[in-house]
Amino acid sequence: MPTISMFYGIIICIYFFDDERHKLPHIHAKYQGQEASFSINDGELLGGSFPIAKTRLVQAWIEIQRESLLADWDLAVAGQTPFAIDPLR
Repeated sequence: MPTISMFYGIIICIYFFDDERHKLPHIHAKYQGQEASFSINDGELLGGSFPIAKTRLVQAWIEIQRESLLADWDLAVAGQTPFAIDPLR
């Protein structure tokens, strides 16, 4: 489970070979013991629970970094190590 970014106390990960459960490109976000998955395509919360303010930060970051996230998704699904992506500033 590579960590690809960290910002405002949020850790963003993409799991290797993780295309079975949600069947679409997604990331996992962790914050203070909570974890949620978000669609890369539209930022939708797919599962888990997350504070609303942190959800909005993750969704803004996804919007800004969508192309890089989709490239990382392709790498991770193929079992290759994704690249780090700039944090939200």
